[in-house]
Formats: sequence, C-alpha cells, structure tokens
Amino acid sequence: MKDFDYEQMKLGKLYLQKGIKKENSSLKGKKKAEEINNTAIENRDEIVRFEREMIGKSGDELYITPPVYVSYGSNIEVGENFYANKDCIFMDTSSIKFGDNVIVGPRCCFYCAGHPIYGGVRSQDNDYFEFTLPITVGNDVWIGGNVIVLPGITIGDGSVIGAGSVITDDVPSNVIVAGNPARVLREINKEDEIKWKSLREEYYKEKKRFEEFGI
Repeated sequence: MKDFDYEQMKLGKLYLQKGIKKENSSLKGKKKAEEINNTAIENRDEIVRFEREMIGKSGDELYITPPVYVSYGSNIEVGENFYANKDCIFMDTSSIKFGDNVIVGPRCCFYCAGHPIYGGVRSQDNDYFEFTLPITVGNDVWIGGNVIVLPGITIGDGSVIGAGSVITDDVPSNVIVAGNPARVLREINKEDEIKWKSLREEYYKEKKRFEEFGI
C-alpha cells in the first residue's frame, strides 16, 4: 500500500507525521522500548536481546541502560562496543549511525526530526509539518551527559563532546567541543595520548600487584 508521507519522510522532505499509515508508524519501536524499560534491570541478557530486536544493526558488544526512548528504533545502527547510559532519546525518523567504541552519557538526545522555521508553514491548519535528516557519529567518540545533537549532524572520529552541549554544526575529528551552541575548545594531542596511555599502564600494574599480593 502506498504511503506518501512515509516516503516523504524517508527522502528527507516535508511530511506530516499524522499522514503516515499505521503499518509504517513508530508504534512498533516505541512498544519495544517500553518492553525494554519494563524489564528488571538485573536481567541484562534479556534487555540486550530486546535492544537487538529494536535497533537496525549492532556489533558484538551492545548495552543501552534503560530507560531508553526511540521513534522507530530500526533506523539506529551501532558499531562494535557501543554503550549508552540511561534516559537517552533517539528520534530516528531518519538514520542514526554510530561507529565503533562509542560511549554515550545519560540523558542524551539525538533529534533527526525538525520543523520549518517559518511559523506560517510549520503549523498552518494544525498540520505541524516536519522534516528529518540523518545523524552520523564516528569511531571512538565520547558524548557526555545531557548532550543534544540536532538534525543532519556528523561527529568525527575520536572527538569528545562536553556535557550539556548542543551540537548545531558538524564536529571535526579528534577535538573537544562544548557549549550551547557547541564550539571547538581544542584538538586532542600527543600529550593527551601519552598521559592517558601512562595512566592505563599504571592501572594494570596496580591491578596485577593487588591480585598477586592483595596490596
């Protein structure tokens, strides 16, 4: 059965959410998210199984701490070793793609959907027109808590997004950004690499000593 507004949505053109036919609505994804959110938190394996059923593609290691909220769910793709903390919103009316080794803090929002800037079109005759654009997040990205990512944004590999940021423009690779609207604070450099590799090595030395001698 033809569904004009659903096809418009997939093409990134103006569409009416209320015009999408029931079989193409976001109800299925929202019900799966509800199932996840109603599962006892200690049943991690069951939660992960439901999450794999909800999202479009995932790697071997996946965990999204409930509660989680989606539009469709099926338009979300995550790479290897993906983790998102609790209370995140994925408004996946378009695709939301994450690379490998991505960490997402709590209460982050990924909004593919938007509305026309001009009010006379946005809500004329109670139509509430929408548009939707994809979001892409690269590999080895850390997104702090309470970050908002707007439609059409790309975040480059290795970057860090400070807590509370609102991402209104694309983020280059290997930078730290923060603020509302977010801006580049600095590049991630060799000193960062040396510092954190050293601390990692120290951690494993201390852990080995603890396991061998209990001190």
